[in-house]
Amino acid sequence: MNDTPQARSTFLAEETVAAGASPRAAGRLDRWVLGRMRQRLLGIPLRVTLWDGTSLSLGDAPEMAEVVVKDRRTLLALVRDPAVAFGDAYAGGRLAVRGDLIRLLMAIYRHWEGTPVGQHVEKPSRRPNDLRHARENIHYHYDLGNEFYRLWLDRQLVYTCAYFATPAATLEEAQTAKLEHVCRKLRLRPGETVVEAGCGWGALALHMARHHGVKVTACNISTEQIRYARERARAEGLADRVDFVEDDYRALRGRFDVFVSVGMLEHVGLRNYGNLSEVIGRSLGPAGRGLLHFIGRDRARALNPWIRKRIFPGAYPPTLAEVTRDVLEPASLSVLDVENLRLHYALTLRHWRERFEEAAGQVAAMFDESFVRAWRLYLAGSEVGFTTGYLQLFQITFARPAADVPWTRAELYR
Repeated sequence: MNDTPQARSTFLAEETVAAGASPRAAGRLDRWVLGRMRQRLLGIPLRVTLWDGTSLSLGDAPEMAEVVVKDRRTLLALVRDPAVAFGDAYAGGRLAVRGDLIRLLMAIYRHWEGTPVGQHVEKPSRRPNDLRHARENIHYHYDLGNEFYRLWLDRQLVYTCAYFATPAATLEEAQTAKLEHVCRKLRLRPGETVVEAGCGWGALALHMARHHGVKVTACNISTEQIRYARERARAEGLADRVDFVEDDYRALRGRFDVFVSVGMLEHVGLRNYGNLSEVIGRSLGPAGRGLLHFIGRDRARALNPWIRKRIFPGAYPPTLAEVTRDVLEPASLSVLDVENLRLHYALTLRHWRERFEEAAGQVAAMFDESFVRAWRLYLAGSEVGFTTGYLQLFQITFARPAADVPWTRAELYR
């Protein structure tokens, strides 16, 4: 598969051309399909308008947005596979949203949650996430180029949920607070050894070494991210205390005092939880402890199919039960604490989305308009997912039975 950003955007653009520039007037079939859509989506304060001006409101409340479907092919696709078809058509310009995209997505999420379709538990993909597939998946999303992510992430390029002591905190303040929050939960002490699985651009590893005096081994399979992290470690005089390894977490060797993973578990895949459990088990010493920070769910179901297909291939947000049963219990690790930062991630995504919109012209110059629309929808949909509770953000701290554990949580909030 040609998985460059240009290839993905070209695919969407070609879909637009294939739809035809001058579609015929809507016929009886099109109006019937529109009526069926109203039956399925009744209650959403939304108007759907077809390419010839034929229009129908889907609810009795005042409409918050209008969706314009630009051709028959898109209309039929929305009936067959609404989630993927909506995302592809929006990105490809074959469907337009007039009005507030966030409010529209909020209404759609809440509508589907109350229907039998929304309550259906879709079995997660059992596609093997071996090293080859893992590298492909990571390259697809994280190797888009550091310059792209610099446009809308914080200065340290932290691409995970921030921690807002107050909602008024800046994104930079909140991301630094998240790094420190993780370190306090781990109760790091000078001279200890830490292994980090999936280190992103290296912000947490460098923070741990600089502010807590630990020695860190951090691994990642994104070439772009590892290169950046190594350069930053050298520039900041921390290369002797942080070893950035370009390799998969399954290749980790050695014994450490602490294991930490922030934002990687979503990419591991259910079939590999046994491997991850074995890695954590062999990595931690007799008094070891650790933390897992990950996007999760209240009940088992697969990620949004469009996001899984176009943005995050291979991703799966697990439930707490799946993580404790398949990752921690087999390694005889005790859960110490669970915190849900769902609303913190919704606010993080709002910051990212606003920054992304400010840089949309630069992003379009890097890629194209289809890429901009796809990422606009991804960021908006993710924000709504956390706002509504469709997605959760869990932090689990765990330890060996012999570990020195805190008596209370007081030290986290000094």
